[in-house]
Amino acid sequence: MESSDDEGDPAAARLQPALAIRALLLLSFLLFCYQPQSRPRSAPRAFVAAEVKTVAVKKKPKAPPKKARKKLYLTFDDGPNKGTKNVYTIVRDEGVPVTFFLVGEHVFDSHGQRVLFDSLRGAPLVELCNHSYSHAHSRYSSYYGVPDSVVADFRRTHDSLDLRNDVARTPGRNIWRIDSLQATDLKASTAAADSLQRAGFQLMGWDAEWHFDHKTYAVEQDAETLLRQIDSAFSRNRLKCPGHLVLLAHDQAFAAPADSLQLRRFLQALKKRDDYELSLATEYPGVR
Repeated sequence: MESSDDEGDPAAARLQPALAIRALLLLSFLLFCYQPQSRPRSAPRAFVAAEVKTVAVKKKPKAPPKKARKKLYLTFDDGPNKGTKNVYTIVRDEGVPVTFFLVGEHVFDSHGQRVLFDSLRGAPLVELCNHSYSHAHSRYSSYYGVPDSVVADFRRTHDSLDLRNDVARTPGRNIWRIDSLQATDLKASTAAADSLQRAGFQLMGWDAEWHFDHKTYAVEQDAETLLRQIDSAFSRNRLKCPGHLVLLAHDQAFAAPADSLQLRRFLQALKKRDDYELSLATEYPGVR
């Protein structure tokens, strides 16, 4: 019986393992060298800035600048007299600054008035100024007709009361001589006013007045009316110096309880107004 060719060929049998090994080596080499083609990497995308929308940031509205406060100068003439103690008590209770224009002769009229003067002199928020010595004895025309005598009269008060400033007010006349501020209500008094200024006095008149009846001494305006008049003077700029108002009042008008009550109400109403600031005469613009 004949066998196949392979069974009868010993050389072929020896080649088979060698061929198998070579085949394995070739396969291993191919597997080692073969790398599947990777996908082409896409080029890095260029950075594209996102569209930036400009958004306006709403700023908080600025608070409007505070308005300058209106300066009000409370001045009381002719003391010390029967109304001065009431005025002093009220302004002390309310804690407001005031200026008293004193008549030198009145200080020495009685022991009580001298004591009252001493109280005013030592009081906080109180300023004392010159209102002449004689108050012209109410004879104004003849008084102002002699300028040298007027100067001597004011010097007497300044020296006898040892006043600490040179601010003065002429009796019976609304005269201003403060720095470059010059005003004279009655021209016949001009020479006397100029003489006082040359002598070193600074004359303060007034912008508004709290009127009183010269027979009964009762005030003619209540507190509310006076405050409206002051508001009007500011709004219409009827002032010698814009933003500054000098109010004239008289001590003797507040001797009675009803009138003292109006003064207290007036001061309390002013204190509630944040648009007003109370000041002393020596704080007026131009006063040295």
